[in-house]
Amino acid sequence: MERRTVETPAGEVITDWLWLKTPDYVNIVPVTPEGEFLCFRQDKYGIETTSLAPVGGYIEPGEQPLAAAQRELLEEMGCQAVTWLSLGNYQVDPNRGVAIGHLYLALGARQVAEKSSDDLEEQELLRLTRSEVEAALDRGEFKVLAWAACFAFALRCLENLPPASPPD
Repeated sequence: MERRTVETPAGEVITDWLWLKTPDYVNIVPVTPEGEFLCFRQDKYGIETTSLAPVGGYIEPGEQPLAAAQRELLEEMGCQAVTWLSLGNYQVDPNRGVAIGHLYLALGARQVAEKSSDDLEEQELLRLTRSEVEAALDRGEFKVLAWAACFAFALRCLENLPPASPPD
């Protein structure tokens, strides 16, 4: 946490502006060769209710975002994916610092190992159909904006893939 001096476009100087810097992170929507979307149902200590969530985590110093996404998928689900598509990079809070989120769609995700995650929350792995993901988004079951956006972007990306792509 820092206190910064900033100047607005109108020339107003604010001398006590709070700035928070956290590590950049990745969120991943894995889709199996059978077209199942992998996600977690979890109780997160910062949320007062159960939420659906993608795979995700912080990018380590010196690590590239795609490498972090591949590492997180392997650690949290024991999976590797054949095809990785970027869903974009987004500033979390441009007025307060925070981080940049790097979102990915991982196609052809298959379990290749046991998960080795040390997450603080209990997580239940879910395999959802496309219609179940759409319904969960409609019901607001992804309680974090970045998580809902990641799945919405993944659905949109899948709509634009050529017909030879894996089924959705």
